[in-house]
Amino acid sequence: MVANRQGGGHQGRLNRIGKYQSASTFMSTSDRVLIAGAGPVGLVAAANLVRHGVPVAVFEAGPELSMESRASTFHPPTLDMLSDLDVVKPLIAQGLIAPKFQYRDRREGLIAQFDFDGIADITRHPFRLQCEQSKLTRIICDRLIGKPNFDVVFSSPVRNVTQTPDNVIVTVERNGKSETQSYRWLIGADGARSDVRRSLGIEFEGFTWPERYLVVSTPFDFFAVIPDLVSVSYTIDPVRWYFLLQIPGLWRVMFRISAEESDELALSPEFAQKLMAQLVPGIDRYEIAHTTLYRVHQRVAKTFRSGRAFLIGDAAHVNNPLGGMGMNGGIHDAINLTERLIGVWRGTKPEAELDRFDLQRRLVTKEHVQRQSIQNKKNLEAADNDFSNWLRRTAGDPALIRDYLLGISMISSLRRAEQLG
Repeated sequence: MVANRQGGGHQGRLNRIGKYQSASTFMSTSDRVLIAGAGPVGLVAAANLVRHGVPVAVFEAGPELSMESRASTFHPPTLDMLSDLDVVKPLIAQGLIAPKFQYRDRREGLIAQFDFDGIADITRHPFRLQCEQSKLTRIICDRLIGKPNFDVVFSSPVRNVTQTPDNVIVTVERNGKSETQSYRWLIGADGARSDVRRSLGIEFEGFTWPERYLVVSTPFDFFAVIPDLVSVSYTIDPVRWYFLLQIPGLWRVMFRISAEESDELALSPEFAQKLMAQLVPGIDRYEIAHTTLYRVHQRVAKTFRSGRAFLIGDAAHVNNPLGGMGMNGGIHDAINLTERLIGVWRGTKPEAELDRFDLQRRLVTKEHVQRQSIQNKKNLEAADNDFSNWLRRTAGDPALIRDYLLGISMISSLRRAEQLG
């Protein structure tokens, strides 16, 4: 990922060490679960374990909680899970509720619109919440800091992992030195370039798209110039599809960048303005807060469990962002794993229960998240009218609408996981 800031923007980092940094040494580390990574996925795992009395240590490679926007969509079942952790109300208060999403065509305009109210009978949150992931990490840390079963230390990447039958031995870089510590279990939530995954020797199977995605953030009010616009809007085009996604204070506009267009060109202010000028006739200059260029991957770890160590979130799987399934799938990983780990910790479930995490989450990731996110990309850049016609048929049939909402909200993937036993 390459970032180019223009104006004040929302990227960068906020130093929160003074607020969140715990003691420099841990007591009884062998009795704790170690989580590598203090992103939204790692901290959701920590929150669920701590609320059930399982002691947790979180090691974060960065010097503080990240302020990067990155993922900014929370799906209905994810919000239900966060509600159970008692963090959803402050998240909603800082976010933007998006009950509808739509598809448009550059030539034809609005094609179809869908409303999550169609699944209000099976979720407590029948909407997408648009809110930067950095808001969630701070809310969780605010709730956890000071609790006796929770420690977090920054600038402490987990580099190497070895195991015994009873413990995980990790090497951590801290204060310019390598330290070796022992934990009962390890959860690797340390991102797509996971050192935990590398040290465990787990292959990251998949591919990288030749195209990249450029996200342009602007405070411009698109509601004032685009009739019938909603907060999440996808525009189909075989050459230059784009989507508009509103977050508090900004719109994020994502464009496909071809392999022939260089990073330098894509990140130039003139190029961003040229792309933005195609959105609304007669408007050719925008205030741009910042731009971010992404390389896009579709990869799944060969296994999500290796002995007493586990992979969740981007450490376990990455996909293109269309549909907002990456962070949400990672949070689903975190809840699935920790619910099982709590039972094993308490002695109410056998360790074999943990194998079900890999069975369910890895297969669901391949069957649903990877397949759906790839299809989302293909749909937006289709040269024919097949997807547009499918949207029109679906929007006109209540049964098809419901099935589509269950899939796009990721409820279907969670139900599939339960079917796997």
